[in-house]
Amino acid sequence: MSERDSTLNLRRQLLKAGAASMSLLVSRVGFAAETTVLGVRVWPASDYTRVTLEGREAFRYTQQIVKNPERLVIDLEGVEFNSVIQGLPSKITESDPYIQLIRAGRNRPGVVRLVIELKTEVKPQVFTLTPVGQYGHRLVLDLYPAAPVDPLLALVEKPDPGAAAAGEPAGSVQTVEQPKPASPEPAATTPSEAAEPPSRRKGKVTRLATIAIDPGHGGEDPGAVGASGTFEKNVTLSIARRLKAKIDADPLMRSMLTRDGDFFVPLQQRVTKARAVQADLFVSIHADAFVKPLARGSSVFVLSDKGATSTAARWLASRENAADLVGGVNLGVKDELLARTLLDLSQTATMQDSMKLGKAVLGEIGGINTLHKGDVEQAGFAVLKAPDIPSILVETAFISNPDEERRLKDEGYQDQMADAILRGIKKYFAKNPPTQQRTKIAQG
Repeated sequence: MSERDSTLNLRRQLLKAGAASMSLLVSRVGFAAETTVLGVRVWPASDYTRVTLEGREAFRYTQQIVKNPERLVIDLEGVEFNSVIQGLPSKITESDPYIQLIRAGRNRPGVVRLVIELKTEVKPQVFTLTPVGQYGHRLVLDLYPAAPVDPLLALVEKPDPGAAAAGEPAGSVQTVEQPKPASPEPAATTPSEAAEPPSRRKGKVTRLATIAIDPGHGGEDPGAVGASGTFEKNVTLSIARRLKAKIDADPLMRSMLTRDGDFFVPLQQRVTKARAVQADLFVSIHADAFVKPLARGSSVFVLSDKGATSTAARWLASRENAADLVGGVNLGVKDELLARTLLDLSQTATMQDSMKLGKAVLGEIGGINTLHKGDVEQAGFAVLKAPDIPSILVETAFISNPDEERRLKDEGYQDQMADAILRGIKKYFAKNPPTQQRTKIAQG
């Protein structure tokens, strides 16, 4: 072998050895392939508790439920055990409905184990999300109770005047038919009686009208963010709670919130909750945003099956419908019945009633703030697609406008907005009293 051939052969051997060494370094779990966890967040709520881990790279994991006591065990492969993961146990509070505590540590080389000790039996949904908005890769642990929360529980506590008159237990809902007058002539009414909704006139006893109030966004999804850092999700929840208190103070109405805390609710689940309580109306509360800070004013939107009434309406609907991507929806779980229902566009009567409700509310909020447009607008909002419930979406003001952001943070303005929405609801019911076709909902 010549000197030149010997040199070439030596070079080949060195290259092979270098390649093998590089392969070893790259394939070592826990060395070059480690995932860095950037943040951990916990969102406890009565509906479910969500734990979110956010990282630079996609998560690889396995999961198992261990009994006696109830535990959820998550093994994270190729994850660096850093101070962020070490801080996860401290984020669990005593008031969490489902998590007793979390333990985190190295289980074996290249594997971090999370042990979640549970207060009750749960049905976990564990899934990953690709980067979107301000978030990187996410691993989501949703801990749902084995026995789902009944959305009617919050409603049955309020006595029903119709049930009380008929001797029914508190919480039941029924219509009490009134005897027809002996005379064919209508009974005389005073001007004040004529101005009242039929359900309010003296001697009339009817079922409670149920309003589903939907505070937009929540949890992982902050919604729009104002220039001074105001989160839309906080404004909408505050206004929604005020509206609920005012509705519940009326003896002939009651309300439910699709969320009563800082947690995320998927758009379709908001509709499902409203239908579960057989709501008569659905009112979604939001705080508008636009790319330019000069946009201002309040708006009311209803569903459209023929396209948006303006470019801005189409843009807004697209942004609101993207809430599921930001908030994080487990695409592996589908409600087939609801999916079929939402595709049914033969809901002409409901859409007409939505427009009537929208006009009544828009007329009232125009008295406390400038209107962005003088008419109710239409677009394809996913959260307005209940086929049997008149539904509106109220944009209370532009949170992207510095002046209106200050108003939205003001408790006085929030209260005025809740009052205006309630007046609009009452005006709608004055001409369109709740139908008597609902089935009876009994306590327990």
